[in-house]
Amino acid sequence: MFVSSTKGVGCALRLPGFLSNLCLLLSWEVPRFDGWYNSLGYPRRGAVAGSHLMRLLPARYWDGVYQPVREPLLPNPRRLSSAMAKGPSGLPSTRNQTVLSLFFGYHVAFEIFDSRTPGCPPEFMNILVPKGDPVFDPTSTGNVLLPFQRGPWDKESGQSPSNPRTQVNLVTAWIDGSSIYGPSTSWSDSLRSFSGGLLTRGSKWDMPKQGGGRNLMWSAADPSTGEHGDEDLYELGNAWANENMFTAAEGIIWFRYHNYVASKLHEEHPDWSDEKLFQNARKTVVATFQSIALYEWLPGYLGGKKLPPYPGYQKFVDPGISPEFQVAAIRFGITMAPPGVYMRNRTCHFRKIINIDGSLSPAMRLCNSFWKRQKPNVKTGLDIDDLLMGMASQIAEREDNIVVEDLRDYMYGPLRFTRSDLVAMTIQRGRDFGLQGYDEVRKALDLPPVKTFEDINPELTRTNPQLLHDVAELYDRDISKLELFPGGLLESLDGPGPVFSAIIFDQFERIRNGDRFWFENKQNGLFTDEEMQAIRNMTYYDVLLAVTSAEATDIQNNVFFWKDGDPCPQPTQLDASMLSPCTNATKLNYFDGSKAGFGIFIIVLFLFPVGEYHSHKSIFFCAVIRFQRRRKAGDKTEESAVGITAYEWQGHNRPLHPVSLEVDEKKRLQVFDRSGPALRCLSLGSQNYLDVFLSSDRQRKALLLKVPKEYDLVLFFDDESKRAAFVKYLHPGVTNIGQEISMKEMREKELLQEALTREQRAQIVETFIRHAFSKVLEIEKCDAGDMSGVSREKAKEVLRCELTASEFADALGLKPDSLFVDSMFTLADKDGNGYLSFQEFLDVMVIFMKGSPEEKSKLMFSMNDIGGTGFLAKEEFARMLRSFIEISNGALSKSQSEDAIRTMMKAAGFDDKEKISWEDFHFLLRDHEKDLQFAQLNVKGMEKQGRKRLSRDQRVSFISPANSIKTPNVYVNPKREQYIRNPIQQKIQQFKRFVENYRRHIVCVIIVYGITAGVALERCYYYGLQDDSSGIPETSVVGIIVSRGSAAAISFLFPYMLLTVCRNLITLCRETFLNRYIPFDAAIDFHRFMAMTAIILAVVHSLGHVVNLYIFSISDLNILSCLFPKVLPNNGSELPLKWSWWFFQTVPGMTGVLLLFVFSFMYVFASHYFRRISFRGFWITHYLYVIVYTLVIIHGSFALLQEPRFYIYLIPPALLFLLDKLISLSRKKVEIPVVRAELLPSGVTHLEFKRPQGFVYRSGQWVRIACLMLGTDEYHPFTLTSAPHEETLSLHIRAVGPWTSQLRELYTEESLLELGAYPKLYLDGPFGEGHQEWIDFEVSVLVGGGIGVTPFTSILKDLVFKSSIKSKIQCKKVYFIWVTRTQRQFEWVSDIIREVEEMDTQELVSVHTYITQVAEKFDLRTTMLYVCERHFQKVWNRSLFTGLRSVTHFGRPPFVSFFSSLQEVHPEVGKIGVFSCGPPGLTKNVEKACQQMNKRDQAHFMHHYENF
Repeated sequence: MFVSSTKGVGCALRLPGFLSNLCLLLSWEVPRFDGWYNSLGYPRRGAVAGSHLMRLLPARYWDGVYQPVREPLLPNPRRLSSAMAKGPSGLPSTRNQTVLSLFFGYHVAFEIFDSRTPGCPPEFMNILVPKGDPVFDPTSTGNVLLPFQRGPWDKESGQSPSNPRTQVNLVTAWIDGSSIYGPSTSWSDSLRSFSGGLLTRGSKWDMPKQGGGRNLMWSAADPSTGEHGDEDLYELGNAWANENMFTAAEGIIWFRYHNYVASKLHEEHPDWSDEKLFQNARKTVVATFQSIALYEWLPGYLGGKKLPPYPGYQKFVDPGISPEFQVAAIRFGITMAPPGVYMRNRTCHFRKIINIDGSLSPAMRLCNSFWKRQKPNVKTGLDIDDLLMGMASQIAEREDNIVVEDLRDYMYGPLRFTRSDLVAMTIQRGRDFGLQGYDEVRKALDLPPVKTFEDINPELTRTNPQLLHDVAELYDRDISKLELFPGGLLESLDGPGPVFSAIIFDQFERIRNGDRFWFENKQNGLFTDEEMQAIRNMTYYDVLLAVTSAEATDIQNNVFFWKDGDPCPQPTQLDASMLSPCTNATKLNYFDGSKAGFGIFIIVLFLFPVGEYHSHKSIFFCAVIRFQRRRKAGDKTEESAVGITAYEWQGHNRPLHPVSLEVDEKKRLQVFDRSGPALRCLSLGSQNYLDVFLSSDRQRKALLLKVPKEYDLVLFFDDESKRAAFVKYLHPGVTNIGQEISMKEMREKELLQEALTREQRAQIVETFIRHAFSKVLEIEKCDAGDMSGVSREKAKEVLRCELTASEFADALGLKPDSLFVDSMFTLADKDGNGYLSFQEFLDVMVIFMKGSPEEKSKLMFSMNDIGGTGFLAKEEFARMLRSFIEISNGALSKSQSEDAIRTMMKAAGFDDKEKISWEDFHFLLRDHEKDLQFAQLNVKGMEKQGRKRLSRDQRVSFISPANSIKTPNVYVNPKREQYIRNPIQQKIQQFKRFVENYRRHIVCVIIVYGITAGVALERCYYYGLQDDSSGIPETSVVGIIVSRGSAAAISFLFPYMLLTVCRNLITLCRETFLNRYIPFDAAIDFHRFMAMTAIILAVVHSLGHVVNLYIFSISDLNILSCLFPKVLPNNGSELPLKWSWWFFQTVPGMTGVLLLFVFSFMYVFASHYFRRISFRGFWITHYLYVIVYTLVIIHGSFALLQEPRFYIYLIPPALLFLLDKLISLSRKKVEIPVVRAELLPSGVTHLEFKRPQGFVYRSGQWVRIACLMLGTDEYHPFTLTSAPHEETLSLHIRAVGPWTSQLRELYTEESLLELGAYPKLYLDGPFGEGHQEWIDFEVSVLVGGGIGVTPFTSILKDLVFKSSIKSKIQCKKVYFIWVTRTQRQFEWVSDIIREVEEMDTQELVSVHTYITQVAEKFDLRTTMLYVCERHFQKVWNRSLFTGLRSVTHFGRPPFVSFFSSLQEVHPEVGKIGVFSCGPPGLTKNVEKACQQMNKRDQAHFMHHYENF
């Protein structure tokens, strides 16, 4: 044993990185593990970092760049393999080369090149198996493919014909021990024990450790058993060492040899450090390996051809592996591979091999030995020794063109198709690498050309002419098409032919001469001359003796050859028939077992928002029900004091209603709600007979009482005894002695079908009324309704149906006890039976709908002329007026009603008359004859038909101010002739006005959504067409494009959505020139649109990832490793990770799922329903935006596909949003004292509080307040009702939700007595909105509905104040339209308007009040209200209903007519501002009216609105 000298060149050469530290320990330069600086002329040559393969000839690609030449230009690889390499096994090597020589050659090949790892992006050149192939397509499907993926290449190449694709080598090209120590420092460190210079041992001292080496070892699946994983793989320097047990045994030999040398050095130099021992052992082992490979193995492999003497280091020699060598020449060795390998011990006993099925064979079958995890035949170090000694004794297959079936038909493949054809794969690899043809290579090597296929190998032509003929036919007998590997294989005879020999010779010579650390280089200081000679004298025989149990006589001296007389001859030359058969190819679907779980999870994930919405809705509904039950608990009793308890059945799918029943002294059946009020009263005594049906099954608890001319009564009792007790009440003796009662029994189901329910009765009544109107108004029958919902028998009841008084009142929309209903019903009921027949109803309707004004007034007069005398007494006339005023549903108090009646009688001059004739009554209506002409009686369900028949709003004036009131002459009957134009022109004009009105909105939408679409399309284009290097086009191109495009759009929308809620900045910007270009009023609407778009895109993004994860779950790991190199290293295991791993074990997956859940909560509570019932829930869940942005940042920061970009979009708007929040925080926590609080009717709370110093605002703006007693963090928005000139601030807050109700309770007298002072407020604001721009229009129209009137109270007070101090403002006229159900709802508004009217000396404000809690304007009843209102105004110069000078109208305002009159009154105004605030229905009607008016060429109506 020799050791290295400590003498040498020292550290004269500067070493990179960590190696410089070794100069302190060693006097010679330590080679790097990655091959860098082995060549001083070009330090990168031969290094690991993707060094280029060095072509001997230019590349041959179909397009000259990277596309391979394929079928049909070249023959099918599988067909070529079958024609060329098929043949019998069992023919021995002509030169007696051993199997050990073959697998040592494999180890040498692994040492210097590795290009088998699939390239990135994945490109496929799958081989089509010829139809009917006996191995791969025995069923003749014709669609079997052998998987083939192109090898790795330099991404900078393949760009043009001058820069064709260049493949790369993944290990060092030097013979530097990379197959022993690994091609990198980290790999080497993972193998070292760092003790005594040794490599880490496994469970046994002479075996390496097992476990895969942290994904360093290639771990393909076992094609025989399907086993995968790296648990039982040996950890060695060669990634492919575990390909089969024979290459693994070679690696184990060199592992042992290193530890052997290190141990010897440690014995000789016990003071040496671990590092010094390791590096000295390493250089010795590498030098030994170099010597054996080039000076012992290579000459034998090339048939005795030796390399010339070592000329010394030549720094300009390129050692790069040539593709001709890697893909063709060195692959010649596959012809020498036997179908099996012997194992023997030292005594020449050839042992039996245990097969997969437990049977025994004489040798280990090659095809069943790939990537073995379970090794029953090789468990110990002695088994390795037996295998090596067996290979040393076994003669390899003959060096010819024949390849055994183990490699040609049963080579391992991927899990999805576990077998392949090594010959076909080698041919395809040559095409992948763009190799030149056989003939071109011969020319480049200065070999004589061949002209025909027969010239390739004359000996083969003589012995097997058919073979060359078949190959020639496949190439169309064109020798120029013949590829390098087939040509080199065919020319071989007793070893590599001239072409392969020249290529192999050239390759190893360049590796030796270009290596600065070659052991014979005397300039590197590694070894002395004596040591060099000792290394040259070392043979593989010496290595085996040193590290195995073999003694000197157990194996021959030249283990690469076996000659006669050598120890332990093989029993016989193996052929395939002597061994166990190869397992057939199997297919594996990676998604098997995952379909159900994946589908269920996706369904649950996407239905979660829907389920959450309905579950929360149900929970809230149940809470309301429980609250109502608790509230009624004190009043509700189990049974009434008198009567019988039961449950009323009201129809299918409706719950039973608990009732109590009693028959009174008037023989009426009273049906009570158990909480007290009466539900129905049935007059049993007036009926001649009673039909009673009793159930005969289901415990006999049901009873049906038929009620003529009404809906039936169906009762369920607790038991039969209670039902029997009720039947006694119905007995003729109880109800009426002369009455007949019919009792029938039937099944409960039939009984319920027989019953006429309330809903069915309502349908009959509705159809009754529709058919009556169809006759009066000549409506088409299809519009009159049908009876498809009820049976034929019940349909007949329509014609004989008679209305009760309550049904008649319900049809008119009035209360059953109304004086008007009583009068009209009495008049129409000619036969006095208490019901209206079809004809009776029709007679009255004809007069009301089509009669003349005289006929209508006569009918109203007759309704109140109870005695039929032709005169009305004063009391009767007062009763008639009271019936009309009563229609306003409480709009007037009792005293106001009496004042109105007295006033009208006085105005009509009836004070001195005892009786009033019809002529007097008609004289009273003389000024309203036109109104009366169009007055009808509105009936539910007939509104559309009435409007269709009469377009009254366009012909009748209703804004006719009293003569004593000086208001602008505003009418609603403009001259329409001048506006008539064709529909196309109207549409064009409407479009122009729309663009003009919303030009800022349109521009902003185009900009924002244009950017959104732009960033999305850029990512789609990039990943779809440009990002070839990622492999996406070959994998999940659709899913990736969808997910990345939507992600880019979301990345823009989410951050910039923040700008729409920067209230303070928006308010500041409104006062700048930016207000001319940006619609700040629409910020919240835009926020909503952006949020909905982002949510939709988030769903699209998720759907894209669903597709991606499915694709990822069925794709080979080598494909996924291209997409995600940072996450998934390609270790050959192929089996992809399950879908659950992507969802629950990756940061993007977990954050993505969490984001969907958070979005669900935010979306559900942001819906209109939940905002209305739980504003606090909406507000709290919207604070989850902090979590959303955090999760989005984390979600994208993992950089699976691309580097994070979200922060680029987030930083600018986030900084502005933070600034806005800081502004709010700076004033939010200042306590504001309340100076006055007043509880107004209709649940309105009036708060007046101190105005903070420096608080500047404009009329129409709003603030956010929080009450300290109700929580300091819950803020709610309200519009200021105070004017900017007032010293205090005021709010009018209506109690419509939990917070506002609690606030109202805090300011009750009881609470204030308990608290001792008004609760203080926190104030945030003011904030701007569109209403503050009223001042920018010459004419402004303010439309307020309900509590939406609040911003306009501030505006009206501000306008009047500005006019009183003669402030110069643009606004010259304001029309205020107040829409309310009844003025009593918001009496405080009347007070403010009254104050404005008193201050408005210049008549800047015109107020119009609309009370909607009456029928529409042209209803007969409402017409009479107008009469009352006008007469009251003549006398008192104020409204009967509001007490204001302004005129009160009834019904909903016809905005189109009103706006038309404004165009007449203000013809000089070009733009009119319309500002509305109220429920969505109101603002939508105003918007529609503005759009209708903007079709015309006159004034342009610009609408600004806010909803509550």
